[in-house]
Amino acid sequence: MNHCYYDKSMDFFYNQSQSQVEHDWSGTKLLLMLSFGACCCLFIFVSNLLVVAAVIKNRRFHFPFYYLLANLAAADFFAGIAYVFLMFHTGPVSKTLTVHRWFLRQGLLDTSMSASLASLLIIAVERHMSIVRMRIHSNLTKRRVTCLIILIWVIAIFMGALPTLGWNCICNLETCSTLAPIYSRSYLTFWAVSNLVAFFIMVIVYLRIYMYVQRKTNVLSSHTTGSISRRRTPIKLMKTVMTVLGAFVICWTPGMVVLLLDGLNCTTCGVLQVKRWFLLLALANSVMNPIIYSYKDEEMWRTFKRMICCSGGRDRRSSRVPSMVHSTKSNDTTCHYLEELSGQTPTANGT
Repeated sequence: MNHCYYDKSMDFFYNQSQSQVEHDWSGTKLLLMLSFGACCCLFIFVSNLLVVAAVIKNRRFHFPFYYLLANLAAADFFAGIAYVFLMFHTGPVSKTLTVHRWFLRQGLLDTSMSASLASLLIIAVERHMSIVRMRIHSNLTKRRVTCLIILIWVIAIFMGALPTLGWNCICNLETCSTLAPIYSRSYLTFWAVSNLVAFFIMVIVYLRIYMYVQRKTNVLSSHTTGSISRRRTPIKLMKTVMTVLGAFVICWTPGMVVLLLDGLNCTTCGVLQVKRWFLLLALANSVMNPIIYSYKDEEMWRTFKRMICCSGGRDRRSSRVPSMVHSTKSNDTTCHYLEELSGQTPTANGT
């Protein structure tokens, strides 16, 4: 029967995995990383709080898409908390941690990543439902959206807690990974593959949206009397959507590939040399999400400015400024556009 080492400090496991990079990550290099991380986390906290507050305050945002957007902001806010905890438990401090403290550190990161990924995946599905059915918003009720949000966090917490629940190598040191000295290589493989599969699903969903919008636009645009700029709205939208997806994949895929290589026990891949840089790249995604998802919505941006300027008065022009429901920069515009075009389809087909 294997002996378990729960009473050991992380120094024991780092030595077992021959992970000596922890000693090298100190001094000026550690200070620069902490400074950069602190600035990013501050922006993550402020920007994502603004997103959540805007959705709560502005009744125009009381729709399924915006509730899911607010949940994504909450996931990114939680990611900021996880990164702050990590900053105070990294570098030379890592080897002084207890096993349970290290599990907490990694569990927070895994939970936040799972919540962000699940939120993005649900948003992609919601947009697909809306656009393919040519509706401004999906038919999700508040109750269903609430259940989806709860499900997202249950799954995220479960994924983050799996190593703590027993999927680790504390009782079988031969299976320990290099990047995460008390994580089993099989768990890292499962984690990386499941996330890469989720990336692939999102790519497929957004490609379906893009192909559908492009096909509808090409078929029906010649039968509409709208302006050229309005006809180009779906293409502009898809460029924004692909930017969002591209940023997420670029920021997370390198880290997932490194975890997969470590899970497959690739001893010549040099995974220890790049792990922290890829973690900072993943942190950058939480910084970009509020900008990409919110800044391009004029109504959201105006709500931000009113809250920042502490303007309690009602904006007289608010009814004339397009939100994501009608803006030429949003997914819902495409639905509205296609909805109008679909109404002209019988005439176009001569039926």
